[in-house]
Amino acid sequence: MVESSHKSGLFPSLMDPFRTFGARLSDWFAPASEASADGEAYRIAMELPGVAEKDVSVSVQDGVVTVSGEKASEREEKGETWYFSERSFGSFSRSFRLPPDADADGVDAELKDGLLTIRVPKKAGAAGEAAQKVQIRKG
Repeated sequence: MVESSHKSGLFPSLMDPFRTFGARLSDWFAPASEASADGEAYRIAMELPGVAEKDVSVSVQDGVVTVSGEKASEREEKGETWYFSERSFGSFSRSFRLPPDADADGVDAELKDGLLTIRVPKKAGAAGEAAQKVQIRKG
């Protein structure tokens, strides 16, 4: 895609200091996530390749699960007549509102092989409640 304005994306813009080479710094690392549920719990799976456990934080507040962290990358290559070095750093944050039947006190998280899995149990008895019919009175 080619933009027609002076902010072509090919060079950093003085109008937007957080835009470099067509991508915002906040877009550098936006982890993919997937949410699912079964009869017992809700699950959130988030891909965090190359992110260490010490660099990830999971918190629950006011019915919202927030995953935040930092990812750093460094690459260095040398040849007979050349040298290449590149470093990048970015932070991320994703938030998920919990359904009313979620037990926020029982949230559990595990990071294994670059996949963060968050399990939120459902409150006992909340899922099985049937809808109640309300009688309409004549006015």
